[in-house]
Amino acid sequence: MVKPRSRRISPADLETLIETLDVHFVALAECLVSPGYRLTIGGYPAPGIHYNLVGRGRIYICDNPPIELHPHTLIIVPPNCPYSIEVDAKRGGRSALKSVDGASRMVIKDGIQRYVAGSGAPQLMLICGFFRASYGQTIELFGALTSPIAEQFDTSHQLDTKLKAAMAELVAQEVGSKAMSSALLKQIIVALLRRSLTSLDNWAERFAILRDPKVARAFADMAASPGAPHTVKSLAARACLSRSAFMARFVALVGSTPMAVLRELRMRQAARQLRLNGSTVEQAGQAAGYRSRIAFSRAFRKAFGCDPSDYRDREAT
Repeated sequence: MVKPRSRRISPADLETLIETLDVHFVALAECLVSPGYRLTIGGYPAPGIHYNLVGRGRIYICDNPPIELHPHTLIIVPPNCPYSIEVDAKRGGRSALKSVDGASRMVIKDGIQRYVAGSGAPQLMLICGFFRASYGQTIELFGALTSPIAEQFDTSHQLDTKLKAAMAELVAQEVGSKAMSSALLKQIIVALLRRSLTSLDNWAERFAILRDPKVARAFADMAASPGAPHTVKSLAARACLSRSAFMARFVALVGSTPMAVLRELRMRQAARQLRLNGSTVEQAGQAAGYRSRIAFSRAFRKAFGCDPSDYRDREAT
């Protein structure tokens, strides 16, 4: 019996989605675990990215099977999911491990959280970041993730170099540090998403936007050109679906209607344009697909709680 071929998003559509994805750190941390210790950390409201620099051990995430940690193992932890990191003792197995509550041993230095389990030299050293990867205020790529993602990289991918550089940027707190750290984090997310095209474990299907290639095709068009005159009919045609089928599949995957998502994408574009190049309200509104300044200002106030001109002036200061 021939197994059905797994559906995957096309490289072109994934390229568009990657280009239009906003990525930034919420918090950055180090996790240091010595032999014979277990470091436990409660769930965080944002997804976490954990990269093992050196050493071997394992990580338990919620009720999932343990994941073995090797140098250059990258783990994505779902939001609100507690986890524990362990390094075996020389004898006695897991029963001999000493548990350390990360919250009680966490210190903050230069804006970086440090979690330490054990007083000796750490065997495991992980850089751990909590992040947002979104297409708008509520459309998050990893937000609905329910099980962890684990991928093994190596030194040639230089992910450790990028994470260390992101950490240095956040510590330096110089002009542009947030933008630089976000750009470095996005490179790591891109490396991870590339794996979705070749990995035997098609974990990309866990993401709503990537799970349905036909809906992803329409969404990619929306994200790339939110100001275009999209309609449910035109988006359904782009997805090669009937209008009713497209609406049902889009809402089931994204949780909102196509037009509601389009409004959010348009507001994101308008805010970026006002913030980065100081466009007039009329220019930002027209680029976002609004012919009327009144309609644009009303939609902008609903999204951001202020007039677009006030937003532009505030962000420029």
